[in-house]
Amino acid sequence: MPNYQPPFKITSKILTLIAEASVAVGYLSAQVESEQALRLRRINRIRTIQGSLAIEGNTLTEQQITAILDGKRVIAPPREILEVQNATLAYQHSLNWQAHSEQDLLAVHHTLMKGLIDNAGSYRQAGVA
Repeated sequence: MPNYQPPFKITSKILTLIAEASVAVGYLSAQVESEQALRLRRINRIRTIQGSLAIEGNTLTEQQITAILDGKRVIAPPREILEVQNATLAYQHSLNWQAHSEQDLLAVHHTLMKGLIDNAGSYRQAGVA
């Protein structure tokens, strides 16, 4: 088939259009991948919060936690809802805290325990029995 002649000529205009289409496809692909990554991070955050709070006796499900994060009303004990809200705030600020910093440790404690205990964000002054 060395004598085949396509029914068009490759011109600079065609090459420009192909390049523009390639850029657009690349942009859309990156956007879809970014949206998928955000969705997976959200799912991971919800599961992390649910698992961490369940260890402490919180009975809320992933669906209830999702509803709270979406700003919807949930029928549940107010304390458990507050635990989710606090954990969500802590999760959002986690990249700003340094694990080796005492001040940040107390800030994390304050964020997690605000409204749940007295003196959130400070060391205990008495023993616990």
